[in-house]
Amino acid sequence: MSGDTDVLRVLAAGDLFVRPGLLADAVRAEVPDADVREITLPWPDVPFGPVGGVEEASGTEDQMIEALDGVVACVTQMAPLTARVLDACPDLRLFCVGRGGPVNADLAAAAEAGVTVTFAPGRNAVATAEHTIALLLAAARRVPAVHAELRGGTWRGDYYRYDAVGPEVAGATAGIVGYGAIGALVAQRLQGLGAEVVVFDPYADADALAEAGVEAVEDLDELMRRSSFVTVHARATPETAGLVSAERVALLPEGAVLVNCARGSLVDYDAVCDALDAGRLFGAAFDVFPTEPVPDGSRLLTTEGVVMTPHLAGASRETAHNAAALCAAEVGRFARGEPLVNIARA
Repeated sequence: MSGDTDVLRVLAAGDLFVRPGLLADAVRAEVPDADVREITLPWPDVPFGPVGGVEEASGTEDQMIEALDGVVACVTQMAPLTARVLDACPDLRLFCVGRGGPVNADLAAAAEAGVTVTFAPGRNAVATAEHTIALLLAAARRVPAVHAELRGGTWRGDYYRYDAVGPEVAGATAGIVGYGAIGALVAQRLQGLGAEVVVFDPYADADALAEAGVEAVEDLDELMRRSSFVTVHARATPETAGLVSAERVALLPEGAVLVNCARGSLVDYDAVCDALDAGRLFGAAFDVFPTEPVPDGSRLLTTEGVVMTPHLAGASRETAHNAAALCAAEVGRFARGEPLVNIARA
């Protein structure tokens, strides 16, 4: 608590997606007498970026220092929690990040300052899984390209030629790299479309995989060789950088489709462009990129068979409400003296 009263002071540092009002309403539902102040950060109209040593943050340290004056708990999606902010805000004890990973928080500095950081695993899992399937089908059926041509007045009957059509999901083997909350939902949806699903994830629970009716493989190379469709859902870590390398792209069967809605660092994009140019892959679809926004001159902008969206796989109204609810639930536990659930550790 803060000051000489028992009223919990909370900052709802929202943005133009997870709005401050959503955060504030969710907090008040958990702690009705909380004193909640609101600020609005400029993301996504202004891209996120590094702030004071943390990544993918929105707003400034000065803005947060002013807004956190006397605040005990903060709920946010993008606000930066840096060593400088922590030093200037001694009342702060809880910082709830409504994302799958709290990359906008300096966890080591927070631990040193006695501030608990929580996050929101699974908040955008359904949205990202649905977007993955949408991109996979769009790439397999050339939807963006034929749509653009038709809008431009060109009717391409030759797309019906045998050598121009793509593969069906039904009856195909689909490989999933990473079987967390998103990967598991993608697997369900691919099974619903009639695919045989194989999974590579050294950390996945074998019983859960068996219960879901998916096949686990111990070697990513085997998954690449067998899969006509591959979707990537691993976390970005130093160990997973370049996980889908040029050598592994070369293992994919001819005519395969590759989808990445996880992080741009996981895939060798030049290798994918090479495989598309050579006619080895039928298509590829990406929502995430090594550099965002995609720079002028990138091969992704001109390589035939590439489908792209601007890092919005998790963008649904439900995701915003889920983020607010998961953050507010932690504030409620904090206020009641209950153990927190999703604590992030350095």
